[in-house]
Amino acid sequence: MITKRLILCGFGNVGRAFANLIHERRNDLKKRYGLSLELVAIADIDGAVHCNNEPIPIDTIMAHVEKGGTVETMEKIGRPGMSGIDALTRIEADVLIEATPTNLRDGEPGRSHIMTALDKGLNIVTANKGPLVLYYKEILDLAKTKGCRISMSAATAAALPTLDVGRLCLAGADILSIEGILNGTTNYILTRMREEKCTYDTALKEAQEMGIAETDPTLDVEGYDTRNKLVLITNSLMDQTFGLGDVEVKGITGVRLDDIDEASKKGKVLKLVGTASISDGQISLKVEPKALEMEHPLATVNYSEKGISYLTDTMGQVTVTGGKSSPVGAAAALLKDLIHLTLMAS
Repeated sequence: MITKRLILCGFGNVGRAFANLIHERRNDLKKRYGLSLELVAIADIDGAVHCNNEPIPIDTIMAHVEKGGTVETMEKIGRPGMSGIDALTRIEADVLIEATPTNLRDGEPGRSHIMTALDKGLNIVTANKGPLVLYYKEILDLAKTKGCRISMSAATAAALPTLDVGRLCLAGADILSIEGILNGTTNYILTRMREEKCTYDTALKEAQEMGIAETDPTLDVEGYDTRNKLVLITNSLMDQTFGLGDVEVKGITGVRLDDIDEASKKGKVLKLVGTASISDGQISLKVEPKALEMEHPLATVNYSEKGISYLTDTMGQVTVTGGKSSPVGAAAALLKDLIHLTLMAS
């Protein structure tokens, strides 16, 4: 039996879904993989919970939080004021699960969590894009120096296995180009506009009412979420160090019904696509609404589903679509990465 001690930073929707998932699947993980996952600390905004290096009672904590409580107010084991840095510094663990909100200004607090964990020799499994898109080279250099691994599937389209396909299934092949529908919100809006002939504003409002789009949808509809994921996928699979300023970005806020209809008349479908292409040995990154031929493997990716298509030199075009767009989908990607990281090291 392999035992891994985990510190979870961030206890929002994704963090809670992850904690609940490893608790519900604990017996299955032991039976199928010989893996025992012990959550020894959770650090959130105003404090943390841990019990003297012993595994914390996930079911009790979840019940407490569902009643409106917070981790730091847990009786006996709550630690008001304890930060993620404090937890990582004081508590012995093997893996940091980073699920704090994405911050594209300075990457905090995720950047400090990751750097502190790497300094201590912890492996990283993260859903947080911010630190990686802002400080990719710095983080990877430290990880290599410390002999640590970083897994980021949950930050690159969550349940859609973008990196798994690129790293494992395409091993030995050269990736010539990447095309991805990497944001479920924008794909939902464009699908509704095409199917129902509704305006962008109507489709966006519907998406917000259904919880598919945020109250402030800027990150999604302006193409920035797709950009962030494209940067991480390209850097990881093409051995690059691109930053946010290296991507030409155009979102869907300017898309009108006339654009949708014009594409349809030509037998095409309009999608927000992130593309990494190679020309004369140079890689260029672009995010834009793109009219795809109906024969294109991403043309039938509809509503909140996502998809990614790789063009390779020896395997041709390889495409994967689907993947649940939800906190549970992101939590499942964290768990998948954790399993793979552990089994590959054993």
